[in-house]
This record gives sequence, C-alpha cells and structure tokens, in this order.
Amino acid sequence: MSKRLALIHTVTSLVGPFNSLCAELIPDADIFHIADESLIQNVIREGKMSTMTARRVVRYMISAEEAGADLMMVTCSSIGDTVAVGQPLLHVPVYRVDQPMADQAVGMAKRVGVAATLPTTLDPTARLIQARASASGKRVEVISQLCEGAFDAVIAGDAATHDALVREGLREIMNEVDVIVLAQASMARVVETLPEHERRVPVLSSPRLAVEFLASIMAST
Repeated sequence: MSKRLALIHTVTSLVGPFNSLCAELIPDADIFHIADESLIQNVIREGKMSTMTARRVVRYMISAEEAGADLMMVTCSSIGDTVAVGQPLLHVPVYRVDQPMADQAVGMAKRVGVAATLPTTLDPTARLIQARASASGKRVEVISQLCEGAFDAVIAGDAATHDALVREGLREIMNEVDVIVLAQASMARVVETLPEHERRVPVLSSPRLAVEFLASIMAST
C-alpha cells in the first residue's frame, strides 16, 4: 500500500512544482496538498509568525493526519518553526522543507549565505542553519542577503524585476561565502539565468532536496 503524503503550502504556485518532483522521485506515493495563502500574508503583515497563525498551521497538520497522511511536510520556511510545535500533537512525522537543504549546507561549508526576498523567511532559515550546525557539533558563519523589492515585484506580476533583484543579491553575496541557500523555492529558477562564470559557489534550493529526503524516508519504512 502506498504511503500518503500531505504537503502544506502558503502559496498555491508551489503545488505544480512539488507534484512534478514527487512524480519523478516518489511516483508510488499518494500526494495531497493543503494551500492557504492567507498564512504568508498574515506573517508578512505582522512581520512575524503570530501565535494565531501558528495555531492555524498546526490545525492544518492535524487535519492532514485526519485525512490519512502517513507523513507531511511544511513547504514554507516562514512557517517552518511550527513543525516543532505541531509534532508532539501528531501521531505521524512532520518535516520542514528547508531542513535537508540546511543539513547539506552545514556539511559543505563554514560560511553559509542565506538569500531571501522576505525578512520573515530570511530569519527562520538562518536560525535553522545555526541550529542544525549546533546539532552536528559544527560552527558556521551565516551571512544573510535580503533581495529587497523582489517579493513585491513578483506579487505585482513583474517576474523580470524579481529575477533581476535576486540575481543582483546573489552576485553581492557570492564572494563572501562558500555555499548559498535559497530561503524561497521561487528563487531557484534565477540561478539558471546566472552566467556560468558567476556561479562561483554552489547554490542550494529546498524543493528537490526535500523530496529526495522524503523519498529516502519512505523507502526505509
């Protein structure tokens, strides 16, 4: 019997990319999605994840379990901290999308760059990298790069401006670090537009690494 996987999103545009990755890497899994864009809208408006928003995310986790999920993943770094809150209330495992990426970055380098288009995503990702480094007994320096204006541009439908601002942010941080992690999955496509000679360090994005991680978990259970 196939495992049932729930993916909890804060932007509906991630449903398609995650469906494609799951079809490629875990084709036998039974996938369903829960998407609520008001979660990230509230986080942005309040400048943090409030107790009320965290409670709503945990309710979605509980709902996913009640819908038959054998495991689940939160695909938004801005609400990733709710995983630790929700797990004790569940009988199935819940994972955060950025942990496999953080673990790989910590294993690769001592100077880790974090690029994001929102401070509410930048800060949780930086904290996660430090936490994963401490858990592995390693010290890392995290250097953050906020690509200001990029998120507003993409929300306004101006993908070209978003991509240009992200490219500029990546160029600014590239010489300061040994590896870069992208705090938002939507930034990944921009890396492919950088000329080869500008990609001086590895750039990691969470979706593929996360689904590869889920595939390994499913294969071992």
